[in-house]
Amino acid sequence: MKAALLREYHSPLELVERPIPELTRPDQVRVEVEGAGVCATDLHAIEGLMEPAGVSPPLVLGHENAGRVEAVGDLVSTVAVGDPVLLYPPYSCGLCVACRRGNDMHCDRHAFTGLSVDGGFAEYVVVDERSLVKLPPGVEPAAVAPHADAGITAYHAVRKVAHLAAPGTTAVILGVGGVGHIALQLVRELGSSAVVAVDPNERRRRLAEELGADTVLDSAGVVDAVRELTGGRGAELVLDFVGSDRTHADGLGMLARAGTYSIVGYGGTLSIPSAAMVGSEQAAIANLVGSWTDLWEVVQLHGRGRLTLRTETHPLDAINDVLARLRDGEITGRAVVLPG
Repeated sequence: MKAALLREYHSPLELVERPIPELTRPDQVRVEVEGAGVCATDLHAIEGLMEPAGVSPPLVLGHENAGRVEAVGDLVSTVAVGDPVLLYPPYSCGLCVACRRGNDMHCDRHAFTGLSVDGGFAEYVVVDERSLVKLPPGVEPAAVAPHADAGITAYHAVRKVAHLAAPGTTAVILGVGGVGHIALQLVRELGSSAVVAVDPNERRRRLAEELGADTVLDSAGVVDAVRELTGGRGAELVLDFVGSDRTHADGLGMLARAGTYSIVGYGGTLSIPSAAMVGSEQAAIANLVGSWTDLWEVVQLHGRGRLTLRTETHPLDAINDVLARLRDGEITGRAVVLPG
């Protein structure tokens, strides 16, 4: 089969021929990949920043995967050959306390498709049956592949704070990229806040308008703009999908008293005196990828037409060009490669 291989750090992915992966356990499933989302995490992996997550070259990247079941083990009972499926990227045992509490992304036996084991930048991938979410009728795998990470990351973050998005409050989305453009819609779907979208890129600001943001702002001078928009009060909820030093400073600078700053993007350093947070009774929380249940619920929303996923598609052979465009900020929404 054709695959895009990370042979070594700081190098382009190599397009190689590899054997089709075999099932090695009776609870495994082989999926023919129809679409694989391209994520900033893939760039971090290539740059050697994801070793704490288990990355060790050589490795086939690709953790936002969807396709059709091509082969099943003897113990598989919930899917059949030909079923369209979305792949939940974390592996989970179902037996540890974290899994039994529904926090399967924190499984004691954690692994991650496309980071610690071979992923979907290939024609086929093998995963556990527990990793699969069957797609509703009419939903094509390649159209929803990015929900496997971008969708559940956004959903996990928004659902955690949705009770704070009460009528009369303001929620700010910092960064309307692959994850942020989904979160913008989820704040409207799960909460009642006025939604302010912030991005330095004009294309992404137009996308935010199309997706129903109440106000769309450039990132320049955004703290003053949000303060003015809210009568000096600030935003009760800020969700940061960038995570740079600048967005950390902006997010905290526009935060209202008793407000919550929710961090999804990463890379910067959060620095604030504890006295300032205590004095204003503000909170900062962080978010990882969501749970299998989060993914199932995102798929239900998408199937009902409640979520729009903005994607562009490319052949797997173009993967390095797509990664370069992502690195240069030229992707609006999410890019999806088509291995077949």
